Amino acid sequence: MLGDTTAKDRGRLTLNPLKHLDPMGFLMMLLFHVGWAKPVPVNLSRFKNPKRDMALTALAGPVSNILITIVFLFLYGALYLPLSGSALGTYLLEMIELTCSLSLGLAVFNMIPVPPLDGSRVLSAVLSDEEYLKWMRFERYGSIIMLLLVATGVLGTPLRYLINLIYKGLFPIARGSFHLVSHLFYS
Repeated sequence: MLGDTTAKDRGRLTLNPLKHLDPMGFLMMLLFHVGWAKPVPVNLSRFKNPKRDMALTALAGPVSNILITIVFLFLYGALYLPLSGSALGTYLLEMIELTCSLSLGLAVFNMIPVPPLDGSRVLSAVLSDEEYLKWMRFERYGSIIMLLLVATGVLGTPLRYLINLIYKGLFPIARGSFHLVSHLFYS
């Protein structure tokens, strides 16, 4: 919508996970529990306003993850009564809750303002042109910095705190759908 069709041209606008699989990122996930997918291809020269449009494009992933969290929180609340009475139902509820947690965790993690994460693209949109050029020179070290931050566990506590805070703020969606379903079908 912002003018860049690169991802579409390369067949990357799909829910097929194999199209997004990065072999090295997958191997790292298996070995070290930290991995990544292929970056979405973007051609800045196709954007009408490159800084702003890149930030909007970068926000698409975290916003999608938050929307997934909201949808699955709604499902969790709506399905709690019918599913909670059996082992299979309890397992399904746990999978729904895990989807909520993982999606929200990905949204928060990807908003860290260190390249190559989306948060660095969003941050660069609010920088002056001079600061932006300095920031772009820093980008080549971002992956190394991210690996060090993850490997040392420095991010663990602050990220968990932020994720839990947002999760608690969104959880009323599950309560609302629970009350709606219990009122409609169990009153």
